[in-house]
Amino acid sequence: MLNQTSVTEFFLLGVTDIQVLQPVHFVVFLTIYFLNLAGNGAILIVVISDPRLHSPMYFFLGNLSCLDICYSTVTLPKMLENFLSTHKAISFLGCISQLHFFHFLGSTEAMLVPVMAFDRFVAICKPLRYTLIMSHQVCTQMAVTIWIIGFFHALLHSVMTSHLNFCGSNHIHHFFCDVKPLLKLACGNTELNQWLLNNVTGTFAMGSFFLTLLSYFYIIIYLFFKTHSCSMLHKALSTCASHFMVVVLLFGPVFFIYIHPASGSSMDQERIIAIMYSVVTPVLNSLIYTLRNKEVKEALRKVIRRKL
Repeated sequence: MLNQTSVTEFFLLGVTDIQVLQPVHFVVFLTIYFLNLAGNGAILIVVISDPRLHSPMYFFLGNLSCLDICYSTVTLPKMLENFLSTHKAISFLGCISQLHFFHFLGSTEAMLVPVMAFDRFVAICKPLRYTLIMSHQVCTQMAVTIWIIGFFHALLHSVMTSHLNFCGSNHIHHFFCDVKPLLKLACGNTELNQWLLNNVTGTFAMGSFFLTLLSYFYIIIYLFFKTHSCSMLHKALSTCASHFMVVVLLFGPVFFIYIHPASGSSMDQERIIAIMYSVVTPVLNSLIYTLRNKEVKEALRKVIRRKL
């Protein structure tokens, strides 16, 4: 997976070139990273340790927390290192590896969200068949499948990008290696790479988004016409609301970066939006699920009491 040019490393120009802000950014992003590790790590611990949370919904929530921890870890440690360093280099192989794992984890999370929405659809609209449809074996197969598809989707981008010729600047106007910034540095024809990014990644994102919306649409219709219990209606809508917030946080920035026309946005805009979905969203996911979920909050309190 080596390119055909003499480029052996790239330089990540980061979030800003104002030196006096670098220590401030280091503290801010380090805090966010620790919040991500603590929040999603806590969810993983309670989902694994509490038998009451051994259900499909929390199984997928555990997968989401694991993805969010790994997703931020792909980009944030290198970003933090560069805040304190004057030599902001990353090797060619390291750059392609970062690109691969970023898209692997990102596309897996994008496919996990509609699976979580489908789980809520079955639980609410077909409760008598829920344990049959969402059995442990089925849930495991669904999780393994989306992780495998995500891996090969990312492999497509990493292999295609690694075979580009880089004969000009090796300065990446971003804080991590991604396909779009690398395409701007490539020499020769990049139409196929751009087509793959817009259409394949776009299809992943749009397909996942509309499948998620479809599940929630059926849930809302079912609740309003079939449910006569106000408490059950409130609980179901509350659960769906937290899931839908995750959908907006995940797919909104993705549409702008990967489906929005390349000429329609500046590098600064893309960096700010990339911070949203790669740094901020994983933290917000953990907060949304812990603050809006009574079972998770109770399980966390039990874990804390045991430690004390």
